Amino acid sequence: MTVHRIKPGDFTKTPIDKTENPDLGTNMIPKQRYIAPDFMRKEWERMWTKVWLWGCASQDIEEPGDYLVTSIGKEEILLTRQPDGSVRGFYNVCPHRGNRVMVGQGNATTFRCNYHHWEYKLSGEFENLPDIETFPQGAPPCGGLTPVKAEEWNGFVFFSLNPDAGPLRDYLDPLCEHLEPYHFDRMVKVIDWTVEWDCNWKTSVDAFNEAYHVQGIHPELLYFIEDKHIQIDTYERHNRYLIPFSTISHRVNETTEIPHLIKHAMQEAGMDPADFDGRVSEVRVALQKYKREHGPEMGLDYSDLNDEQLTDDYHYMIFPNITMNTHADDLMLFRQRPHETDPDKMYFDVQMFKLLRTDEERPRKPRNERFKHGERSMGLVIDQDAANLPGVQQGMHSAAYEGLWLGDQELRIRHFHKVLMDYVGED
Repeated sequence: MTVHRIKPGDFTKTPIDKTENPDLGTNMIPKQRYIAPDFMRKEWERMWTKVWLWGCASQDIEEPGDYLVTSIGKEEILLTRQPDGSVRGFYNVCPHRGNRVMVGQGNATTFRCNYHHWEYKLSGEFENLPDIETFPQGAPPCGGLTPVKAEEWNGFVFFSLNPDAGPLRDYLDPLCEHLEPYHFDRMVKVIDWTVEWDCNWKTSVDAFNEAYHVQGIHPELLYFIEDKHIQIDTYERHNRYLIPFSTISHRVNETTEIPHLIKHAMQEAGMDPADFDGRVSEVRVALQKYKREHGPEMGLDYSDLNDEQLTDDYHYMIFPNITMNTHADDLMLFRQRPHETDPDKMYFDVQMFKLLRTDEERPRKPRNERFKHGERSMGLVIDQDAANLPGVQQGMHSAAYEGLWLGDQELRIRHFHKVLMDYVGED
């Protein structure tokens, strides 16, 4: 299959050049990284508490006083919008007796612990400590809630438990240049789920870091994507692949009938499949041209995106735990979080964002919905992965299994482990 590439002179801001594949060897990835409590402890001490972490969408804390409580491992973090428009983050713990200060998401003029009504300003400083005169030692010297670093970028709020963390943009480099043309801040959130899965968080990261499994787990996608001949790029911490959509895999034979997933993509763009006169393999380029021509009349600004981005999945992984299925009209963001104590469990966050047409009403802001795997559907493709991963995790405990045996199509997984071990240290 010939994959279209941007020619010199075409408009583009997202870099498209292929990076040189790093020499990461062919060693097996030991299974202990997925199942051992001791490795889970090292991850927490040496990685999770050192990096920048995705916290929420900016629209979750849009107005002064808006707040949201998120968690990573054993810690809860309170993220909030300040009166001056900036964002701040705090450990969500009262220094009096350790109670959680706030719950969920909302708007407040002050933060008040419901145990003894110790109260804090939006800036985290003490506002009111009832009966403070009965504390001979006075108020705690911390002065209020303990802060964590928090910064905002492109419609998202990140935080770091590392007080010495450098600027967020430096950590994200070079992905700011890659992803800012999508203008995520213009998109609105339409789905917000948290699902408990019976697998290690890295088992989930792996599943979304390669397309090699499409032929096995998602056979219907062979009639919508090219799953093997894709571009893989690795950077200092992060990685991506560029995967053609609205086409068919080299693994299947072309038919005269347009597959239903490709038809759906055409209809979503306002293109009538019945009007298309060409081969299925030609739909992708025709759809790009149609969206380029007709997008502006629907209020869809694609001016900062190249033609491939109008159809394809520019699929990014922000280390350590963010998967971004990035498209011109929407973003499907996965956040994979470790369980507090069990390496065989995790939390899988799904947040979907959509670029609205001028004729679409802004949907009501969704609240986070929590459920366990199997209690409800997340859509066919995610359900297929979710059904498979507990078996993968169980298999890692077998005496017959030693670790991951990776091929070239799984380069992103090997690169992820290289970065992980840069933080954690050798096994």
